[in-house]
Amino acid sequence: MATGRGWILRQHLRGPPETPLTVPLFKGNSVMGDAWAPDSASSEQSTALTGQLSRIKRMHIRGQSSNSSSVVNFDRMPPEIVMKIFSYLDAESLLCVGCVKKQFYHLSNDNAIWYKIYSTSLLPTRKKWSIKSVEESVAEKPTTCLNLPEFQNRESGYWKKEYIAKKIAAGRAAIIRLLKPINTYTGLPLKTKQAVRASGLRWVIILKDRHGKEYVMDQANISFNETSVTLSWCCAHWPSLETLSSLQLCGVTPVLLGKNKVHLKNGPWRRSLICEYALGNLTEEAEVIGSDALVVLYRFDQGLLLGLWKKGGIAFVMTSLHCHQLIERSILGSATMTHAQVPDKAILDDVDPEYGMHGYQLHIELHNRGNPYMCYTFRGLIWKRDFIKNGYMRLAVISYKNHNQHLPLVGNVGLTWRVDAFEGNIENCFIMDATILDDSQKPFWCISAPVNMILSPKPSTLYQYLGPKYYVSHVDCTGKVYMELVWMEETNEYYVVNLILYFSTQKVNSWFGTNY
Repeated sequence: MATGRGWILRQHLRGPPETPLTVPLFKGNSVMGDAWAPDSASSEQSTALTGQLSRIKRMHIRGQSSNSSSVVNFDRMPPEIVMKIFSYLDAESLLCVGCVKKQFYHLSNDNAIWYKIYSTSLLPTRKKWSIKSVEESVAEKPTTCLNLPEFQNRESGYWKKEYIAKKIAAGRAAIIRLLKPINTYTGLPLKTKQAVRASGLRWVIILKDRHGKEYVMDQANISFNETSVTLSWCCAHWPSLETLSSLQLCGVTPVLLGKNKVHLKNGPWRRSLICEYALGNLTEEAEVIGSDALVVLYRFDQGLLLGLWKKGGIAFVMTSLHCHQLIERSILGSATMTHAQVPDKAILDDVDPEYGMHGYQLHIELHNRGNPYMCYTFRGLIWKRDFIKNGYMRLAVISYKNHNQHLPLVGNVGLTWRVDAFEGNIENCFIMDATILDDSQKPFWCISAPVNMILSPKPSTLYQYLGPKYYVSHVDCTGKVYMELVWMEETNEYYVVNLILYFSTQKVNSWFGTNY
């Protein structure tokens, strides 16, 4: 389970353990054997050695003894022998071995070992050709590693820190390059799904109780939508809701990759905080948006859904994350601070007297965890100065009176949930993804939030739609979305008959540099 920078890195920061360790003498390719090839140790040998050390650690903890009659104490073994063994390990194995005992921690920080790993993996391999006679080569005096400038005045573990920092930076740069191609319809990166898989990104929730204890839950299910990612968590034994104080949503990525670009489950992981929610008082922090025979669904401000059993206790947690700057928010933050996003701003155009009032584009999708009900793109949206009221700018997308703009919702509208032994469907709920682009095709406002349809007390006045009328409303710091739907008994489907966007004048003025 991912915990912050990873359990392994945290142990290195805290310092070495004090546990002594005894290890049996192995035969063949053993710890004390002579079957190690000096410069040809394969990854299989490294993996085997790491497995043997892990097994020895478990035996030591359980108090078991080896079947071999000869047992050697690592405290009595010369450090040179242990260093020779460690020189065949890769970076991930060295980090694991350093958590076994105090002696291993200090020896695994050796600069000579880490500089070899650093130079092999990160330094350029191109060399300048030069002709040198055999006599000159033989006459050269050997130089010890300790006299090289790479090791002079360097504290222990310097090259280990440099290697880890460079690996993190190189991984981030590769992911950012992968996100450069942009979808012209949505204004979002085309390869978000590939970037998630390439980076090994996963999402966890961290539940904290009033005593500071943490419960880390790994994602149970993920579904990729066109402009968002829907995540869910379920567990057989959740902590009691009455004892919980907060919930954190974090993205976790592996610090190091294997030689074959394989993400190591037991390797070090890094945490990036995305958002945090207070669970002290649900009646104040969340609102009920739906229920079925088993669960009640609570919605928080930033789109988090908390499903509670009607008999008490947590059933599941669900959230939807918009793809706009999703990777940056999930990998560039820290365990305690979110990533500080720097939004793009349009350049002020003094020539256009109606700058910031036209050229908008809306891409909206209503779906149920990857099952779309409606997906449509509206272009060339404009608004007028007369539509400014109460600090909001009104932008009509679908008109109530224009029948050609009305759109149907395909399928039975509802939000499905699933745990280990139960599943259900909460009617009149779905996830709304909306991406509003400005006239330069840059994301101006992005929404991904669960919403519910509320029955309107006023029936529909359109003679084409005589069924009951529902409305959907979503509000955040940027603006509001208002939608009206009518249920058609004849065709058993909903029709969107009204869709209005409300932009905050403060958001528009700060984005375009205007003074509306």
